[in-house]
Amino acid sequence: MFADYSTTELMSIFAMQGFAGLSLFSVFVLMAMGLAIIFGQMGVINMAHGEFMILGAYTTYLTANLFENYLPGLFAGYFFIAMLLAFLFSAALGAFVEWAMVRHLYRRPLDTLLATWGLSLILQQAYRSIFGAREVGVELPQWMMGAFQVTDLVQIPINGLFVMIIALSIALAVYLLMFRSGWGRKVRAVVQNRPMAEAVGINTAGVDRATFALGCGIAGVAGSAFTMIGSTGPSSGQAYIVDTFLVVVFGGAQSLIGTIVSAFGISQAQSTMEFFLSGSMAKVLTLLTVVIILMLRPEGLMALKVRR
Repeated sequence: MFADYSTTELMSIFAMQGFAGLSLFSVFVLMAMGLAIIFGQMGVINMAHGEFMILGAYTTYLTANLFENYLPGLFAGYFFIAMLLAFLFSAALGAFVEWAMVRHLYRRPLDTLLATWGLSLILQQAYRSIFGAREVGVELPQWMMGAFQVTDLVQIPINGLFVMIIALSIALAVYLLMFRSGWGRKVRAVVQNRPMAEAVGINTAGVDRATFALGCGIAGVAGSAFTMIGSTGPSSGQAYIVDTFLVVVFGGAQSLIGTIVSAFGISQAQSTMEFFLSGSMAKVLTLLTVVIILMLRPEGLMALKVRR
C-alpha cells in the first residue's frame, strides 16, 4: 500500500489528510460536546441529536439564501449570523423537547432512547416535507474560498481552518461556562449528587432544561460547520450520530477534555485511512481499535474521578 509512494509523497498525503481531518474533528467535537453535556448530567441518550445538527444546517442554508437574495452587500458576514441563529433555534427546540417529553422519562433510559429515536424519525420527515428529499448546499463567502499553500503538495483549506477555530473557541467557552461560572457549579453539583443539590435549593429541573437546550444548541452550531464539508439532507445527521456516540464513550462521558481528545483521534484516524482504504473499511478499523481500547479501559480515556 505504501510502496507506491515516495517518502515525500507519503508525508504530504498524511499532512493533507490530517488537515482534512480537522474539519471532521470540528463537527465531531461540537456534536460530541453537546451529547456529552446531556448524557453526563441527565443520563439521557439523545438519539435525535443528529437531527438537531441538521436543524442548524438548514438554518444556515436559509440564512445564506436570505442574505444572497435580499442582503447581498452583507453576504460576506452571513455565516456569523447563521451560527447564532442555528444555536438559538436548536436550543429553543431542545428546551421544548425537554419540557414536553424528556422530563417525563428521567430514570427510564430505555424509554428515553426509544422516545428520542421516534423524535428523530419525526424530525427527518418534517425536514423532508419542508425542504424536500434532495440534498442542498450552502454558498460560501468569497473570503472562505481557497487555501493556504504550505508546500508544493500541501494546502490548508481556509474554510476548514475557520471551522476548527470556531470549534476550539466554543470548546473553550463551554469549559469556562462549566468550570468557571456559578451556573456551571450548579450543573456539576446536580451531576455528582442530585438529591443533595435539591436539598440546598438548586432548581434541578431548570438546570436540566437549560443543559438539554445548551447541548442541542451546540449541535446546531455543529450543523453550521457541517455545511462547509458536506451537503445537507433530511437524514444527513444519522451518518454522524454513531461516530458521535463513539467519541463520547471513548473519551469518557463526563470529561470535556476526553471528548476533545477522542474527537481528534477518531477524526484523524478515519480521514487518514480513508485515503488508503475504502470509507467503510476505515470506519471498521477505527471501531475495532476503539473497542479494544475500551476493553482495557472501560471508563474511557479520561473518566471523571470521584471520591469513594
